[in-house]
Amino acid sequence: MQNGVSGWYARLDRCLADRKQQIEIWLTTWEKSLKTFQPIAALLPEDWPTLPANLLTDPGHVLDHLLARHDAESDGRSPRGAHPTPPRLADAVIASEMRDCLVNPTKPVQTSSFLVSNLPPGFRQHVEQLNLPNASNETEVDDEAEQQAVNEGLRTRSGIPLPVADAAAGGGLFHARLIRIHADAHEDGDLEVRKQDSRRLFSNIQLLDIDPLVVESTKLRLLLEAIRHELVSFGPETPGKISRKEMESLLDQGVKQGDALQGDWPWDQGPNLLLTNPPWLRIKDRFRGMENGSQLRKELGEQLRTVTDNGEPRFSTMRGNVNLYRLFIERSLQILNEGGRLRMVAPDSLLREQSSHPLRELLVTKHAWTHAWAIEEANLLFPGMTQGVVVLGITAKAEPCALQLQGPIARADLRRDGEGLSSRVPVFELQHTRWKAWARDTWAVPRLPRDRMERKYTLEVLDRLATLPRLSDDDHPLTTNDQQVRVRVGEIDQTAHAKHIETWVKGKRSRPFIRGVHFSESESGEVFIRHPAFRTDIPSRASERQLAMWVGEDHPTYGPRLACQAIVNAHQDRRLRWAVIPQGSVLGNSVNHIELHEDIERRLISDHPSIEAGLQWLCDHLNNTDLDEWARAWAANNNVNNYELEMLPVELPDSFPQYSTLVR
Repeated sequence: MQNGVSGWYARLDRCLADRKQQIEIWLTTWEKSLKTFQPIAALLPEDWPTLPANLLTDPGHVLDHLLARHDAESDGRSPRGAHPTPPRLADAVIASEMRDCLVNPTKPVQTSSFLVSNLPPGFRQHVEQLNLPNASNETEVDDEAEQQAVNEGLRTRSGIPLPVADAAAGGGLFHARLIRIHADAHEDGDLEVRKQDSRRLFSNIQLLDIDPLVVESTKLRLLLEAIRHELVSFGPETPGKISRKEMESLLDQGVKQGDALQGDWPWDQGPNLLLTNPPWLRIKDRFRGMENGSQLRKELGEQLRTVTDNGEPRFSTMRGNVNLYRLFIERSLQILNEGGRLRMVAPDSLLREQSSHPLRELLVTKHAWTHAWAIEEANLLFPGMTQGVVVLGITAKAEPCALQLQGPIARADLRRDGEGLSSRVPVFELQHTRWKAWARDTWAVPRLPRDRMERKYTLEVLDRLATLPRLSDDDHPLTTNDQQVRVRVGEIDQTAHAKHIETWVKGKRSRPFIRGVHFSESESGEVFIRHPAFRTDIPSRASERQLAMWVGEDHPTYGPRLACQAIVNAHQDRRLRWAVIPQGSVLGNSVNHIELHEDIERRLISDHPSIEAGLQWLCDHLNNTDLDEWARAWAANNNVNNYELEMLPVELPDSFPQYSTLVR
């Protein structure tokens, strides 16, 4: 966590472990602070840790963290991995979906204090000839269609589309930020207009969450946010403010407990804008640590697969290790009105992982997937997170269209106005024909560099290599007698067999154990295995000597193999490192290796002195710079998946003996 507050929540847990009490005390203190005009820090219990200054300005953000930690523990996860949506990101997403404000501006247009008379005579005459209009505060939008939408309850005068929903409320951050934006738009405006527009907004909010603690906390949070921004009074109705009693009644109607995935949407009218950051949680990771967790996970999976709407399965994209955020995307598009907008925060693995192919196909063919904000260095926005983030923009039940890929996006690119992003953020339009050829109908979205020249090179590589057969294709040059190349994971699970893996000791009879750390690269770019069994220049305390010796039971002894480093740091220049593994070595599960059928091996031997020489020849082609650029563009995450390697468009020279020639 940034700004020196990383330990405050952990210290709070040590003095008060009950998460429900933490949240209740925080909300009660926040309300007391608003009533007494005293800082929250002065009203907290004495045994609470000292509140850092960075947490004083936004009480709602502290609540978001406490609720995120509560959700993590409820799922059996560590609270350290709890990452609430950053307010800065929420503001940018909201800004991109806002409409023109129909309220008179509250602040005068800022004009320059520089006097024209200070300009040189030639410049002054030129400016006077331009006949620039004087700045005016009369910028009220006169749009009958927009005003009609206000009258029909489809938007507020402040520019918020209605109804506005969140299918996984989680504290109501998006709606809390909408309240602030709404209040800013009405600042210093007509009090009666503000009150009517606030009533219009609060009558058209739809927030749903499965956790009763979250629901009650969200209600009180939105009430306090509205009081804080002077839209609601503590008591009876006053000029410009609706009463607390009325607001509580509206929140009872607008914030409800329920299961968005399995239950019905509890409002008669569907939303026109749905803003959400649902749980990023695989079903297999749910209920961890619970005594009957395995049974609960099994039941949840069966329930989600059997829920139907009009006799049809509600979720058509359940595949592999189902992650709940995927189901929330499909469910949200069902809930939205036709033409309604979904803006969702999700992990960027959605853009490229194989198991998300059915969902991407749904977004492309049944809806209008318009935007994808790529935030690759998410740790700068979500402190401590290594997973990249994508913000999806989808128009429900609309005609398919080109996808605007925006990014990579940095924290400084987020804006609270305009389109939500800086004009410096590169934009690439993915037209369906080119996109389809690249991704082979999987609609995977490539990772593109920010630098203009690097991006140009990546696009050239994608266009060229996309026309080639993939490594495991039937028509790839290596395929022999219908035997394709296959990729396997190393035979030893390092966690399960930890007691059989030791530090390398010279002279002891044992077998080399190869991990990802043993892959190294010379200054010239040559990849090699740096293991003490094969090199004498490794210091005694080097990491390559640790966990480098297999002393367990004998496994089948394999001949030389072609292997790939399975985990590569995102900041390194290369994505893949291929090297030939000497005969007799044992591979850990952090290493992938190519499995060649004996027919393919014979083809390599026929053109090389030995199988080792043939593998090294193939290894040189796998370490090709363009191929590595391709791999980085389609990487779903830091892990290298088997299917990712099998789908590499490995180009071999024309001199490689063709299968038909060998048959003759």
